[in-house]
Amino acid sequence: MKIPDSKPVEEKHPHKLFFGWWIVAGTIVIQGLHSTLLFLSFGAYLDQLQAAFGWSRTALSAAFSLGRIESGLLGPIQGWAIDKYGPRINIQIGTILFGGGFILLSLIQTLWQFYLVFFIVAIGASLAGFLTLQTAIANWFITKRARAMGIAQTGMGIAGGAAVGVAWILETFGWRITFFLAGIVILATGLPLARLFHHRPEDVGLLPDGRLPSLDLRDESADKSSRKIPEDADFTLSEAMRDRSFWLISIGHGAALLVVAGLQVHLIPHLTDLGWGLTQAASIIPIITFSSLLGQVGGGFLGDRYNKRFIAAAAMFGHACAMYMFATNATLIVIIAAAAIHGISWGARGPLMSAIRADYYGRRNFAKIGGMSSLIIQFGTVLGPMIGALLYSEVDGYRFAFLLLASLTGASAIFFLLARQPQKP
Repeated sequence: MKIPDSKPVEEKHPHKLFFGWWIVAGTIVIQGLHSTLLFLSFGAYLDQLQAAFGWSRTALSAAFSLGRIESGLLGPIQGWAIDKYGPRINIQIGTILFGGGFILLSLIQTLWQFYLVFFIVAIGASLAGFLTLQTAIANWFITKRARAMGIAQTGMGIAGGAAVGVAWILETFGWRITFFLAGIVILATGLPLARLFHHRPEDVGLLPDGRLPSLDLRDESADKSSRKIPEDADFTLSEAMRDRSFWLISIGHGAALLVVAGLQVHLIPHLTDLGWGLTQAASIIPIITFSSLLGQVGGGFLGDRYNKRFIAAAAMFGHACAMYMFATNATLIVIIAAAAIHGISWGARGPLMSAIRADYYGRRNFAKIGGMSSLIIQFGTVLGPMIGALLYSEVDGYRFAFLLLASLTGASAIFFLLARQPQKP
């Protein structure tokens, strides 16, 4: 794989592609791999492992939730490491653990082995995943930050079609071969791409957004809605944590993940319970992810022009509406509509979660602030799957669990509406 050169752009070639967009491209591929092989396919893995070993859905869902607890606990340390050493080394270590963990998953025989190896996979996915990649983009973009983050997250949308392929490989060749091949693909793709990820544009003689040194970051011609706080106004971690909006954004983000994580784990089992085949059930995933492409690109462009708080709050209502539809209707057209609404809402809200933190608290300590926030937001990724599994066991179905998650997420839109931009202490 040929990795583009990251030498500074000379002023006599002002139209050369800004290197930050290569980082966006690398993020698309890496997040696409993570989504295809882990998050979007976990429900299919759950179905296959339950059939192979007889393990309960609660036991398997607990592994996913424990992995998210790990991600939350790792967040502050990871944030410190990213700000100190840059994203590249984190991506390299994470890719080795992520890919190697999948290879080890192909060898498991017992539930405790599954938990242990999945823990390794989860650590790798975190180190090479969302916080690390979003920190790089936050550092390379300012006025175009939301759209860059939106485009970067299209990897999750593109991954939907590939998730159907994973389900087909599972049914055709079995889960052991699937896990082994996944590990090889992760290592062969992630390690070369890690070379793209320079920490900040200033490290290679560039400026954010591809600006030339003669251009003022606070140019009066710039859209007021896209202006950000200057570098010397960056918040420290302790200053951010004393701000009310830090907690409101984190709680709102976590509440959204109740639905996102709950559906990642339980949507395919829910549909197979309704009589769908595994590949047929997995075919709903591309509808979610392709719809999220519209939300990611549209939400990114809107986020650079309009108030991100209001867009995020609207997306929360979209999540809740989709979950209600999944819970109360089994007809194909309603399931497709629910998948599209959820995808658009997920796509529109997702990039804004990082962009709004960077807008409010600056670039310098973005990873530390994001890492501490992950301690809070992971309650959604932990509780969403567990609520689904526990209530499924208690009431023999997902209806009540999905309705509860819909109510909690819809009501949490208020947290974004209240999260106003702070003033530097």
